[in-house]
Amino acid sequence: MDDSNRAIQFDEHGQCSCCRDALIRLPNEWWPNAEGERRLEQLVKRLRAGGRGRPYDAIIGLSGGVDSAYLAHVLKHKYDLRLLAVHVDGGWNSDQAVRNIETIVRTLNLDLFTYVVEWQQMREVQVAFLKASVLNQDIPQDHAFFSVLYQTAGKFGVKYFLSGVNFATESIIPPESGHPYMDVRHIRGVHRQFGKGILESFPLMDLSYFVWLSRVRKQLLVFRPLNYLPYNKEIAAEELKKHYDWRDYGTKHHESRFTKFYQQIYLPRKVFFDKRRLHLSSLIVSQAMTREQALQELAKPIIDEKEAARDVKFVAKKLGCAHEDLNVWINRRVIPHRDYPNRYWLHATLTWMRDQIRRFE
Repeated sequence: MDDSNRAIQFDEHGQCSCCRDALIRLPNEWWPNAEGERRLEQLVKRLRAGGRGRPYDAIIGLSGGVDSAYLAHVLKHKYDLRLLAVHVDGGWNSDQAVRNIETIVRTLNLDLFTYVVEWQQMREVQVAFLKASVLNQDIPQDHAFFSVLYQTAGKFGVKYFLSGVNFATESIIPPESGHPYMDVRHIRGVHRQFGKGILESFPLMDLSYFVWLSRVRKQLLVFRPLNYLPYNKEIAAEELKKHYDWRDYGTKHHESRFTKFYQQIYLPRKVFFDKRRLHLSSLIVSQAMTREQALQELAKPIIDEKEAARDVKFVAKKLGCAHEDLNVWINRRVIPHRDYPNRYWLHATLTWMRDQIRRFE
């Protein structure tokens, strides 16, 4: 990590507050040992009991990336759980991601539910966010995914969702790093100011309703089974290649062409931040990489200039905007999310409550 985020503090040894926080959380969030095996066995029993009399034991999201694919492999191959794979197509899937999903689903004999977001609606929201010049440009995609997830769970009567999110590769969380993706008031406010038309078919879910379903009614409970395994992304990728001829799509979360553009071009140019720092720091915390190896990776260019030019051209064409306009939006100063309508206070309150519970535990 560096000092590009002023909220990050460094101690006298050069260790940043993000890593200190992750190391404190580690014993309570990741169990790559016998305790993890015990917890995973308990979870499997719970899923089978909850799925009794229903068509599926749990829902699993498939993006075409390593984490979710490996999770599906373990839970189906080793435990033979009845999984419903859900994929939300926002229009940005890379060819490799699509092929990976098809191969995993076919080989494991999983049922696949794919929701295709109407492209005109997705385009409108994403262009509005670019014009708004806010930091977190992945909000439209992330909101659509989780909204569809809860709708699908209700449709099929499934109580549990198994997420590929994991401590081993995603433990570093910088302060003030973005805005909650479930803030539908924020999405509507940005679209109202910079978009066109009405969001009739875009999958929206109000934050308060999301809290009601997930925290109060507990209609869909979310688990992260990779936290019960000695998860190593490189080893997982090799396992997937062996069983499914899985193909690499690049670095983390680049199964989406838009997320690739956001991480490799938008963030470095907008706020001079290289998101590889988060991913590599997480690997250092989980001892999957040394600090020296991470520094060697960071010394490499985040993206080749010619590739960056092609990606900007591709995104502009896909969004139906002028290449020059997209470059203007990227280079504008960042505008805080909270300058637009939002319900951040609710997110902050829930985060505070969660942190208090963690400290108590």
